[in-house]
Amino acid sequence: MNKTLITLLLLAGSLVGAHAQIKLFNGKDLTGWKVAGTEKWYVEKGEMICESGPDKAYGYLVSEREFKNFELTIEFKQESNGNSGVFFHCGIEGTTISGWQAEVAPLNHHTGGIYESYGRGWLIQPAADKEKVLKEGEWNTMVVRVVGDEVNTFLNGVQMITLKDEKIGAGTGKIALQIHDGGGVKVRWRKVEIKAL
Repeated sequence: MNKTLITLLLLAGSLVGAHAQIKLFNGKDLTGWKVAGTEKWYVEKGEMICESGPDKAYGYLVSEREFKNFELTIEFKQESNGNSGVFFHCGIEGTTISGWQAEVAPLNHHTGGIYESYGRGWLIQPAADKEKVLKEGEWNTMVVRVVGDEVNTFLNGVQMITLKDEKIGAGTGKIALQIHDGGGVKVRWRKVEIKAL
């Protein structure tokens, strides 16, 4: 095999690796994540669980790695009121978070919409007829795709929103899972995979 062919094969392999699906959750423990706040985050039977603690405050599980353009696939099942979210391009100080949230919420509370915490608030909510895509008390699959200034979310194979936003396009940062304040919240997560684009 000549040197040119070997170089081309190595280059092709590195390009494939750059766009490979990465498991952010290993199914065993919280390696690769940091807890922000006093709410409960733990792993049980291959599932990552967030649950309200005694402070009944906001809490986050924040990735150690940062991502710019990506496609994130995550599976969740809501218990009790299930109000949560998936943040992207985020930074955090204590429990004050910057960035954007793909909403994970009870039925008719805009799962798949995009919310900017400590900023502009709701940027976009799914159309009312798409709210029923959420399967209450069952496993749901959400995909969040961010490329430049465009964000698309999908819930159980249905496109929930598409949004163009210059501020998002200029951002980069970590992935974070949220537990909402108020108490009585419990959400289970399992597949958490990301592909850099």
